[in-house]
Amino acid sequence: MKFMKLGTRPDTFFSPSDSSRSVYTEVATDLQILVGNCIYHLHKFPLLSKCLLLQALCAESGGGDGDVIELEGFPGGADAFEACAKFCYGITVTVSARNLVPLRCAAARLGMSEAADRGNLAAKLDSFLASCLLRRWKDALAVLHSTRHGASLCEELGLTSRCVDAVALIIATPAAAASMPAARSTSTSPWWAHDVAELGVDMFWRIMVAVKSTGAVHEKTVGDALKAYARRWLPNVAKDAEEQPFDDDAAAAIAASDSSVKQVTTRHRLLLEKIVSLLPVDKDAVSCAFLLKLLKAANILSASASSKAELVRRVAWQLEEASVGDLLIPSVSCVSDMLYDVDAVVAILHEFALRHAAATAQPAPAPAGSPDDDDSPAPRAGGHRRSRSDESVGFDGARRSSSAAPVSQYALARVGRLVDAFLIEVGKDPNLPLDKLLAIAEAVPDSARPEHDGLYKVVDSYLKAHPEMSKSGRKRLCRVLNCRKLSEKACAHAAQNELLPLRVVVQVLFFEHARAAAALSGGPVASDSDLPSNIKALLSKSGSEDDDADRVDEQRLRALASGASPGDDWSVEGLRRAASKIATLRMKMEEDEEDDDEFVRKAGLSRSASLRFRAFCAIPAANPKRMLSKLWPLARSVTVDRH
Repeated sequence: MKFMKLGTRPDTFFSPSDSSRSVYTEVATDLQILVGNCIYHLHKFPLLSKCLLLQALCAESGGGDGDVIELEGFPGGADAFEACAKFCYGITVTVSARNLVPLRCAAARLGMSEAADRGNLAAKLDSFLASCLLRRWKDALAVLHSTRHGASLCEELGLTSRCVDAVALIIATPAAAASMPAARSTSTSPWWAHDVAELGVDMFWRIMVAVKSTGAVHEKTVGDALKAYARRWLPNVAKDAEEQPFDDDAAAAIAASDSSVKQVTTRHRLLLEKIVSLLPVDKDAVSCAFLLKLLKAANILSASASSKAELVRRVAWQLEEASVGDLLIPSVSCVSDMLYDVDAVVAILHEFALRHAAATAQPAPAPAGSPDDDDSPAPRAGGHRRSRSDESVGFDGARRSSSAAPVSQYALARVGRLVDAFLIEVGKDPNLPLDKLLAIAEAVPDSARPEHDGLYKVVDSYLKAHPEMSKSGRKRLCRVLNCRKLSEKACAHAAQNELLPLRVVVQVLFFEHARAAAALSGGPVASDSDLPSNIKALLSKSGSEDDDADRVDEQRLRALASGASPGDDWSVEGLRRAASKIATLRMKMEEDEEDDDEFVRKAGLSRSASLRFRAFCAIPAANPKRMLSKLWPLARSVTVDRH
């Protein structure tokens, strides 16, 4: 640490009593000055010649020797005043980064400028600060730390802004990094992040704004510094949540007050919002996991709506990088018993859908005079518009265009798997409403799910966690499934799942049989439109008169399709291919051939849901074109009989 010595005379100040200070001299003292609880017995000549304030005060008091001049609220206290007085006497004074700020503030208060005397204390301190201290990392930070005391006067004198600019310039200088020890830089943070993280939130914010304005520091580096600061101070990110980025005196006052929790929460909220306003524009500058940690902290601290909206938008921008644990945001709502805040995830997925739509839409020609960076997608029904943080730095206004970044098919598939895994986890919550689960499941674009095995697991886990769900609720839940996108393994499990509605089981069996038949014939797989009209009517039937028969056939179909009792394990031993299961059902139906013949003869008069399912299960698998030939004639015969 650099230092400067002013004056050459030895120190002759002494204490006649506990509350007074004087100076050894042959001339009697004629000036008494009270600073705090200490009174100084000094001489007018050396002090008045360099201090404009003392000149004015002595003129007002009439210059009497017995008068005491009181300096209330003197910056730096008695120590700073005594150092200024020693300078006036020519006594040696040592100046360093630790005491320069109080000395400079005291000199400004006393009026020790060039207007009073050439080469006065204020000018010497300014010269030492600019030529030496602000060019060295440790000294510049020490001076900046000391500006916390007397902050308003330091701002008025320009000390704080000069220190901030100097620290930012050192950070932006490549040569500064080479001069620092290698141990100061880690793989997760730059060499300067640890030191800057010890500053208060206001100072940190000003330094980061100055660093970003230089344009010489990579945004990934800025993001690493923000992460280091958040780990240091935010309770949900830091290891030492009890530490506060404030003065020791302020922290002690907060701890002693009755409203300490509220005050700490307010300060943490301010810190979080400052960090959000500093987030770099580049997508890879900060990780999605870090953004979601900030979002969790924003929920707990009740941060501003603009900060939450900015975090939601940034998370949606890189959602494919997240994990299930990152998305599990604890709920802090007093009106809901849900374990997790699913509304935040819905908002993230909505922003992701906007991003996907903006990337896939054809760009429209921009009208003349329109700003280049206004590439926001057209608002959807409901008037949705992209949110922005009110705390954004001016030069970060271009971050609106981030949502139009292209979304690869790989990223879409990752998001689909992520959402399905998230729904499996939150679906275990017995307090999760069906509407919330469906809102999340349907918020993902269809192209994000090339197969629906994950979505089937979501349905299965939710049904297990909500056994009391009504039949209509189960049907509504299963509408998100596309049975054609289920794998053979998922179809085998669905066929023996007693929690699924009967219509879903029928669809699974139909498409599994159609897939097996198409594999044998080499033709295309049947679709929903290929279903006969009477099967479609069966699947859309909503009456309750045949519910008992439906349940009987449902159990029989599942038992015959699986050959074993249903279980939770997806690796059920003995699962058969689709064609084998349908063939097994046909063989079982042949045992009741007489009943089937009677059903065929009387089909036009009475056809229960049970007999229709048996006829469906007896479809021959050899010829796909005649899959439902046993049902089509029945439909025609019914028409003739009715006429």
